[in-house]
Amino acid sequence: MDVRPYIGRFAPSPSGHLHFGSLIAAVASYCDAKSNQGTWLVRIENLDPPREVKGSADDILRTLEGFGLFWDNAVQYQSQRHHLYDSALQKLKASGMTFGCACSRKDLASVGGLDFYPGTCRNGIPHEKEGKSVRFQVSKSNIENIKWNDLVQGNQNVLKSSLGDFILRRSDGYYAYHLAVVVDDADQGVTNIVRGADLMDSSPRHLLLQEALNLGSPLYAHIPLAYNIMKDKLSKLTNASPIQIEDAPNQIQDALKFLGQLDVEIDLPEKMLSQAIDQWDVSKIPKSSRTHWT
Repeated sequence: MDVRPYIGRFAPSPSGHLHFGSLIAAVASYCDAKSNQGTWLVRIENLDPPREVKGSADDILRTLEGFGLFWDNAVQYQSQRHHLYDSALQKLKASGMTFGCACSRKDLASVGGLDFYPGTCRNGIPHEKEGKSVRFQVSKSNIENIKWNDLVQGNQNVLKSSLGDFILRRSDGYYAYHLAVVVDDADQGVTNIVRGADLMDSSPRHLLLQEALNLGSPLYAHIPLAYNIMKDKLSKLTNASPIQIEDAPNQIQDALKFLGQLDVEIDLPEKMLSQAIDQWDVSKIPKSSRTHWT
């Protein structure tokens, strides 16, 4: 059996500076790729122009370089890949797996459907409304229980009926994350995805789309999240402090400790990462998130 060469990726959104939580994901995906003699890609996920911070993409790339995290091949930008998403959406439409939806957030909130779509427009849009968004009809998938072995979190089993019909293209015309990331990973030949556990709930949806589009599925490893002392996930929304290039050695050491890896000596970032790659062990990554990391 042919084994595909390892291709991993780090895919930040340009909505602000990288913080410690971002660094954990970048270091984990980088070390896992390089310890498997693989390729490590960087993709800027700028699907949502209203949320994009000017200059953020360049800042992210310069920060990665300052931390010794050098990518292979050209950086890809989702804003330049809409033709691929449109092609995938047309394929799903042709196979009868999508439907137009006229529901606003206000409409869904009134029936308790913000977290789970109640199927309002599944069998047709009310005549007085216009379908502006496009949803994936989960029930049309051939998969019943969505199963996968997460390399950190272990065996997973999710009922398809628990997902609800999710959006592929928003009412404002922008493509949704679920469709774009599946198309991008397949187009770039990604074999392994190492990312934060906050995206674990997205995986069953991605697996459904991969099956519907006849795409192979990568291996997943969902790493624990870092929380601040208030028990909020480190993120741009919780005003997590940006990581600083001048403090790269200490921050890399902290990230590796967080990931359960053996200690490395404080040195130049590239040398520290080289040490980390040599002794990298994905089985040592803890499942649970941790607090008091700022």
